[in-house]
Amino acid sequence: MQRDAMSSGSMFRRRLILSAAVAAASCSFAGAALAQRAQPQVEVWKTPTCGCCKDWIRHMESNGFKVKAHDVASTTEVRERLGLPQSYGSCHTATVGGYVVEGHVPAGDVKRLLREKPAAVGVAVPGMPVGSPGMDGPGYGQRKDPFDVLLVGRDGKARTFQSHN
Repeated sequence: MQRDAMSSGSMFRRRLILSAAVAAASCSFAGAALAQRAQPQVEVWKTPTCGCCKDWIRHMESNGFKVKAHDVASTTEVRERLGLPQSYGSCHTATVGGYVVEGHVPAGDVKRLLREKPAAVGVAVPGMPVGSPGMDGPGYGQRKDPFDVLLVGRDGKARTFQSHN
C-alpha cells in the first residue's frame, strides 16, 4: 500500500516536470518563430502611382518586414544619394540594415543579404522583370522571366548574388 502512494507521488512529480518541459519548449519555439519573422524596417522611395511598387511592399510585409514608404517624384536622386549607380535602377529604391535594395528583389534574398552581411552597397534587380515580386500579379498571366539579383559593390561593380529562373 505504501508503495502505491509513493508511485503516485512519483508520477505526479514526473507529470509536473513533463508539463513544465512542454511549456518551456512551447515558449522557446514561439519565441524563435517570432524572432525569425521579425525583420528590420525597410524604408522605400517610390512614385505615388506605381502599382508594382505597392505590390513589392506587400511582398516584403508578408515576409515579416515592416515597411515605411515615401512617395517621391523620382527615385533618381535617392539612388544617387545612397551611392547606387543609375545603371542598376528600377522603379523603387529601399534601404534596410544599412544596405540599398533596388527594385523587385525577393524577400528571401534580402534576408540572405542581412544574414551574410557582405561588404557592398546593396542588391539590385535592374528594370522590372515579369515574375519578380511585385511584377507577378494577375495582370501578368503565367509569364515568369528569369532574372538575377545583383550584389553591387562599393566600387560600383556588380556580380550575381542570386539567379531566379
